[in-house]
Amino acid sequence: MAAMAGCAALWSLAGIFIKLVDWNPMAIAFGRSAVAAVFMIVWVRRPRITFSATQLLAALCYSATMLLFVYANKATTSANAILLQYGEPVYVGIIGSFVLKERPKAVHLVAFAAVALGMALFFAGGIGGGSLLGNVAAAAAGLTFSLYVILMRKQKEGSPVESAIIAHVITSAVSAVACLFLPAPVLSAKAVAAIVGLGVLQIGLASVLFAYGIQRITAIDSSLIGVIEPVLNPVWVFLATGEKPGPNALAGGGIIIAAVVGSTLYSMWRSDSAPAGRPRA
Repeated sequence: MAAMAGCAALWSLAGIFIKLVDWNPMAIAFGRSAVAAVFMIVWVRRPRITFSATQLLAALCYSATMLLFVYANKATTSANAILLQYGEPVYVGIIGSFVLKERPKAVHLVAFAAVALGMALFFAGGIGGGSLLGNVAAAAAGLTFSLYVILMRKQKEGSPVESAIIAHVITSAVSAVACLFLPAPVLSAKAVAAIVGLGVLQIGLASVLFAYGIQRITAIDSSLIGVIEPVLNPVWVFLATGEKPGPNALAGGGIIIAAVVGSTLYSMWRSDSAPAGRPRA
């Protein structure tokens, strides 16, 4: 749980780092994933690439998530980009119950309903700034990310970290090709430092922590612990740039955060209070 919380905290740095880079989304995706791939290969040392269907599908889903998320961060506000992605716990609960046989408990179902309500508030009467296409991309990233979580959890008896490495290689390759048809990015010390920060910390080390955590806790619990990310992401951006989420984003985000935090704390309490010898949730 600590590894997943640390992962979510590192993920939350995305908005502020991306806003510091005045590059097109594809150039950012290329630089970030290229740095992350090198970092993770050095970290793992001897990655076990099996090219299994699960390993490759997880990589493709994560690559799609990263590309959609980078685009969303440029096309809409950072708060919208991260919070709209948080339909993901609902998708994990529904799809994971069939694929992983990890069925959500009653408290999870309540949290899922609250998350759905929060999502509805985002779309009701506009979403606190940003383009519609950017908001749709952010919501789509939630679906692809949920599939990534489920497929990574499915590798709990193996070594899921390799899926993240493959994803970064795919993302850097796809975005590199796209960059050939876009204006060349302007290199600066600030932009390069931000790209290195994105690659090493925000998705490199975060991917290592995620792979470690997903082997040890359920996909549903990992999704709910990930609420640390949307809590911190708009905070960093506001402190650095003054960008404020709109009223609908605040209301919807508040409901989502309260639901997932409450559900996570309840699950932890149930686990800690379980009698000796009884299987823990």
